[in-house]
Amino acid sequence: MAWLSFIILCPLVAALLIAVLPRNLRVLFRVLAVTATALSLAGALTVFFSFQTGSDGLQFEEYHPWIELLGAGYHLGVDGLNVGLVLLATVVAFAAACLAWEVTHREKEFYLLLLLMTGGVIGAFAAFDMLLFFVFHELALIPTFLMIGIWGRGPDRDYAAFKLTLYLMVGSLLVLLGLIGLHAAGGFRSLDMVDLQAHLAIDPAPVAWQRTLFGLLLAGFGMLVALWPFHTWAPTGYAAAPTPTAMLHAGVLKKFGLYGLIRVALPMLPEGARTWLPVLAVLCLGNILYSGLVAIRQRDLNLLIGNSSVAHVGFAFLGIASLNVLGVTGAVLVMVAHGFLAALLFGLNGWLHQRFGSTEMDRFGGLLVALPFAGTLLAMAMLAGCGLPGFAGFPGEALVLFGAWQYSRVLTVLAAWGALILAAVYMLRAIRTVLHGPLPEKLRGIAADVQNPWQRLPYALLLAGLVYFGVWPRALVDKVQPAAAEVVARARSWAAVPGSSMPSGTLLAGNDPEPGGTP
Repeated sequence: MAWLSFIILCPLVAALLIAVLPRNLRVLFRVLAVTATALSLAGALTVFFSFQTGSDGLQFEEYHPWIELLGAGYHLGVDGLNVGLVLLATVVAFAAACLAWEVTHREKEFYLLLLLMTGGVIGAFAAFDMLLFFVFHELALIPTFLMIGIWGRGPDRDYAAFKLTLYLMVGSLLVLLGLIGLHAAGGFRSLDMVDLQAHLAIDPAPVAWQRTLFGLLLAGFGMLVALWPFHTWAPTGYAAAPTPTAMLHAGVLKKFGLYGLIRVALPMLPEGARTWLPVLAVLCLGNILYSGLVAIRQRDLNLLIGNSSVAHVGFAFLGIASLNVLGVTGAVLVMVAHGFLAALLFGLNGWLHQRFGSTEMDRFGGLLVALPFAGTLLAMAMLAGCGLPGFAGFPGEALVLFGAWQYSRVLTVLAAWGALILAAVYMLRAIRTVLHGPLPEKLRGIAADVQNPWQRLPYALLLAGLVYFGVWPRALVDKVQPAAAEVVARARSWAAVPGSSMPSGTLLAGNDPEPGGTP
């Protein structure tokens, strides 16, 4: 069975059905959205647990010629780098569909856009054709702007929507230019990532061309992921977004830029990586330290979670910048862990906003006693945000820090300080303010917990993902490591580039002596 096509088409077909149905079938729209995302989740679980660890090449591969003139084709597949991301996308999409009950007007359009966003983000992670890769991403990105502008909340939602649109459209344009440049560097032979990577390994692009293209892709993908200093759209955008949109974008779509750097830029532009990764290593400290300090200053839970999300992706950037197997493997694990965490936090934050009409932390207190289920989940999610062992973020960040130690001990110490100190300060303070102390009198009559088992399911599923990959990280690490080793080997192949030379000990001091070395 063509499992990847099945996973992608379920939400897209459901979106098509919603488009032709009458507007007054509100319950049916929700049923279609939940059913379609549940089917995609079932397919993704089948793919993940049927994935053959240690096998070379792509699995569950599908290929059909598309535009022969451009060398484009309908090419899908999974390896260690994206199999966990496909699973993450389907879990978060199902949870977002279950929690879309907060939308009470123009439901037809909302569920239509939500399903388009779901199909687009899954397709972006499964695609191995660069045109398909970009088109799927745009299919997921465009609904984000509309959903914030129409169903967003807060007085600044229009400003947040326009700001997010400006940053992400510029990022997408830079990515498009970089992908076109890669197609040109490959002699306009193919848009297929596998073919193009093999061709560039034998006949690499000139050094100057590689540096220019890598800079374009780094800037473009960096904007899409909220790389400092192009990060300010993220906290305001997520604060104004409806809950399902914030869950899908922060939890899943935001990983597209990180995945693009690992999948496209590193293995195809090794000389560009050698030039630009030291810059990325410095900029990612802005995510970890600056956004962490900003999060400490927040009094609104929504903005705290948004800035925390920006800080966490800094670790994925650091793992990529370390350019060794430990770091890149840790970066992929951080991406998956952060996806579950961000979706859970924004889901709970949206529930609190719906229940109490505000997310200002000073208005809360004592919710752990009044709301035992929601309060316990919020406490566990915030502890996971501190990197507590037992949650998926801990092994991911540990691998990144060990990989970064081989790269730069100074950067590692600063990043560890941001993870261990800053994250603990803002997360533990939020736990104390929101969950402990006396329950305010004005909340006593409305402090009702999540009682419906169906409403509890999406939160429990997201938490289960955090715990499963935290307790048993090998379930993902063993899949990621061989693919990460191949990416690192290709990205460190400077000797194959005409006119280049190995770095003189600054970039990779202390790295694995062999490009394909394993941790």
